[in-house]
Amino acid sequence: MNGRLVHVGSAVVDYVYRIDALPAPGTEKTASSYARVAGGGFNMMVAARRTGMTVVYGGQLGTGPDGDFLRAAFAAEGIRTLTPPSPLMDSGNCVAMISGDAERTFVSWPGAESRLTLDMMAPVKVTPGDWVFASGYTLSYPGSRDALADWIEALPAEIAFVFDPTPVIAEIPRPVLDRVLARTTWLSCNTNEAAEIAGAGDAQTVAIRLLANHCPKAEGVVIRAGAQGCLVRLAEGGIRVIPGFEVDAIDTNGAGDTHIGAFVSALSRGMLPCEAARYANAAAALSVTRHGGSSAPSDEEIQQFLALRDQAAIAQDREQEATT
Repeated sequence: MNGRLVHVGSAVVDYVYRIDALPAPGTEKTASSYARVAGGGFNMMVAARRTGMTVVYGGQLGTGPDGDFLRAAFAAEGIRTLTPPSPLMDSGNCVAMISGDAERTFVSWPGAESRLTLDMMAPVKVTPGDWVFASGYTLSYPGSRDALADWIEALPAEIAFVFDPTPVIAEIPRPVLDRVLARTTWLSCNTNEAAEIAGAGDAQTVAIRLLANHCPKAEGVVIRAGAQGCLVRLAEGGIRVIPGFEVDAIDTNGAGDTHIGAFVSALSRGMLPCEAARYANAAAALSVTRHGGSSAPSDEEIQQFLALRDQAAIAQDREQEATT
């Protein structure tokens, strides 16, 4: 394994309610189940960790019940925290409502993860071979965006930096977003986020614009399309659509995080980008068949899933050949 994942995003506690459908304004719903789980950036870290990557956390955790809960979750996954707890506040939390169609709706409350200074980040040291990751959530917070952008810009040139703008991209001031994109090695975003950065268009056109106009130092971009898979565009000019896998989804919460974590982990082991993207598609497909945001599979589970899908594809090809 080459290098660590140094995650400088935000981790929060998710309060997850499962309901058949969102309630109408002014009405009430009774959930069929409830869970308190680690969420936010934790989901991406778990995906990388369970696929064999060493992971450390350089963001902020709070002092209080939610911060304690997150520290216990980190320890259980073998993820070391690099910064001391904030003495000022607890970690933030998010109410996640998962409806019967597996979609999710969020209401979040920022906490210690929304406050960062360069002094706080002083213990976060990178070494050759490390992979650094940040998300748009931390850049959307007024109390953390400037320090984090400064820290990212100061990274050594040889350190790979992976960025996920997240659904809050519109809340990131464009000058801050542009600074971070300019330092990005790999950009992973969904189709809406890609269009927010580079304008509307088909995925291939948007990917070309992202590299040409917004991410001049990037090796490539990944545009995720949920169950349809993803598109990979390389700076050297190659472009491929990597199909997704059909599964019976029960919970899509954390699927994008799982995809990114598995993708980075695969790249760190020397997989080619398109191979890593297929690996990440499989990881995300497995994650949506399980409840919970941190439902990322292990490397063994992903390899078994891919082997079975490959065998099924070979059998189908032989059957078609036999009938022609």
